[in-house]
Parts: sequence; C-alpha cells; structure tokens
Amino acid sequence: MNTDEQLTTDTTAPERGLRSKRVRAILAGGLVLGVGAAITLAAWNDSEFATGIFSGGAFSIEGSTNGTAFTEHATAGTAAGLTFELDADNLAPSEPVYAGFAVQLTSASTYAATVDIVASSSDTIASSLTYSLVETATFGCDATTFAAGDALVTTAATTTSTATDIFTLDAVTDPVFLCFQVTPAANLPQASPQGTVLWEFAAESTTPLP
Repeated sequence: MNTDEQLTTDTTAPERGLRSKRVRAILAGGLVLGVGAAITLAAWNDSEFATGIFSGGAFSIEGSTNGTAFTEHATAGTAAGLTFELDADNLAPSEPVYAGFAVQLTSASTYAATVDIVASSSDTIASSLTYSLVETATFGCDATTFAAGDALVTTAATTTSTATDIFTLDAVTDPVFLCFQVTPAANLPQASPQGTVLWEFAAESTTPLP
C-alpha cells in the first residue's frame, strides 16, 4: 500500500462513522417523536350527575251533614244520611223537602278538584221525585236559604242523572255548603213504598294546590 492509498482510507473511515452516528441519532429522534405523538391521544375526563326524588300526590274529599264534623264516605254502603227539614218518609205531592250537606278537600290533599254529582235509585218512589241543588254561603238548608242560593242542579231525575263540574274545590278544609231540595211529583201515589236515593259526589283532581 502506497502512502496515497493509506491517506485515502484513513480519511473516509471517520466520515462513514460520523454518518452512521447521525443516522442513529435521527432514528432515535424519530422514536422519541413517535412516543410523544402517542401521548397526545390521551384526553381529560370529567362527569356531572343529577338525581330526582319522586312521590305521589294526595287527593280525597270528605262530607258533612252538619257543616262542622267531616269524614269520608267512600262507598255507597257508608253514605252519609241526609237530615231533611221535614220527614222525608211522609211526603205530600208537590211539597219539597230540604237537607244540607257540605263537601271539602281533606287536609292531606295536594290537588284541587272539580266535582260532578250522580243521582241514582232503582226504587219505585224515585220515579216520582226530582231534586235541585244550590250552593249557600253558610251551612243550613230550608226554603228560604234554598231560594237565596246559587243554582248548581235544577230539577234533575233521582232515578239516574249526572251533573258535571257543578263546583270546584281549590283549598283544603274549605267547604262548599250545599242545599238539597227534593220535590215529589203532583201525582205522587198515596202510601208510596219507601225507597232510597243515592247521590255520589265524584271529584276529579285538577291542578296542584299552591
């Protein structure tokens, strides 16, 4: 080997080594960048939660035959007995009899109500009777208070009839005072057999009470 060849060999070897180091450095740098790109795929996480608590509203009505003592009469078998001004078992043709009643929302009620009234009877005497109903300012019912009341039902059959939305209840223990007038027909038969008329106050809830 002459001197020139030796010089050429000696100068190219370091250059190849330097290039190799540069390649390794670039590859290493690429690996570092690759790891960095994978980390940026992660995201922050957060959550928000909400709950609701629920329970059913309450709604019921109760009645009174004296305007002060109220109780629920929830079935036909527990119906309140109206006390008529005159003996209802001694009727005369075309001579009406009167009885007071009151209806209110129970203290546990949370909804207002509208009230229908349904009259029904399968007894013979019912075909000779009609009834009318008024709302009065205070409890009590006779011919005078009936005449001064606000009409709710006028001359309805006692055999079967329904009057809808006759009054509203919009506050608990705030009664509506009512006055029944039951009128026998002019042709009421003598010694008509005793019979029973049932009035149902059918309430339907409307809006929540304040």
